[in-house]
Amino acid sequence: MNVLILSAHDFRTPRKAGRHFVAEKLAKTMTVRFFSIRYSWLSRRRPDPRHVIADKANRQEHYQGVDCYLWKPWLHPFNMRQPALRWLEGLCYRLYVALAPKLLRQWMQEADVIFFESGIAPVFFDKAKALNPKARLVYVAADELDAIDVAEYVKQLMVRVSTQFDHVIVNSRNMVKDFAPGSRRFFVPHGIDETLRDQGEPNPYSGGINAIAVGSMLFDADFITLAATAHPEIQFHVIGCGRPRDPAWPANVTAYDEMPFAETVRYVKHAHIGLAPYRPEGIPPSLADTSLKLQQYAFFGLPAVCPIQAAGQHGHRFAYQAGDQDSISRAVTDALAAGRQAGISVLNWQQVAERYMSPELFEDTKLPDHQISDPVLRLDTRVDTP
Repeated sequence: MNVLILSAHDFRTPRKAGRHFVAEKLAKTMTVRFFSIRYSWLSRRRPDPRHVIADKANRQEHYQGVDCYLWKPWLHPFNMRQPALRWLEGLCYRLYVALAPKLLRQWMQEADVIFFESGIAPVFFDKAKALNPKARLVYVAADELDAIDVAEYVKQLMVRVSTQFDHVIVNSRNMVKDFAPGSRRFFVPHGIDETLRDQGEPNPYSGGINAIAVGSMLFDADFITLAATAHPEIQFHVIGCGRPRDPAWPANVTAYDEMPFAETVRYVKHAHIGLAPYRPEGIPPSLADTSLKLQQYAFFGLPAVCPIQAAGQHGHRFAYQAGDQDSISRAVTDALAAGRQAGISVLNWQQVAERYMSPELFEDTKLPDHQISDPVLRLDTRVDTP
């Protein structure tokens, strides 16, 4: 079996997300190829975890059992945000696909299964379908498109092709609006490496009360300022937030660069509370289910502090109103008072990988009919030209 993953991440970066763990498990029994897109010289203008491997761009590498390629042209298309420029936006995306390197075309032709990760990957759907009509084409919705600020062109195209995927994996049951009625959607939540409970030693903290925040998605630097100012007795640890240390942060905040996932686990496992400081604007309802950091906190039994929009119906989360120091302080205080609980039981990554490949074989992946046929209103055939 030959599997191709199209992603805006790269398998070789220190920061790990779901697609890395799935690729790792599949590579034990299959040929796995990880093709990284949406990276160019333009990317240097903003944080991107792939900057650390930029010197490896545009050349193939076999890394930990996976064939990897980071495509780095001079420019890549992006969300222009102006309705008047949608024609240009669409032209740029079509040109980007037309200029795809020979290696991507080869990998598409040789693939038995092609995974398109949420983001701009669906723009390659028509090319993959034309080059290899026998391949199984699978869309993996780790995020809603609005939440990651995807261009309108991609949203419209996704609605057009969503019913043509062999199946669609959604990480939250609330993910409905990016798909046309009739899409074959299956629910598969994030997984956790079960061995993490035995990892994460030694304790990286020297003592005291420690709060941990991990990752850069929708990162709200103001939350750290307000929480740390209100709680000088707590040491706040911010890992991989994608920006330099904010000068407004008080002395009880320590910022860390990106670090290998195994190292990050130590900071999570031994913390007293976990923080998910998402900016409130643009938080989709699905984030309560799709936030990998919140799931990792729950796995270790950490009380989690998060904005109201990300709390959902999950227990052991303490919600606050963004920008309100009193609300933030109460959430932190309540989380500390609650303390740890027994960690939750979740799928491991091997189980997740099996469901990605054949979701119809598992009862827990099935969605109620009303969640499969919800209407989509955003389709605009003026911009869906392949």
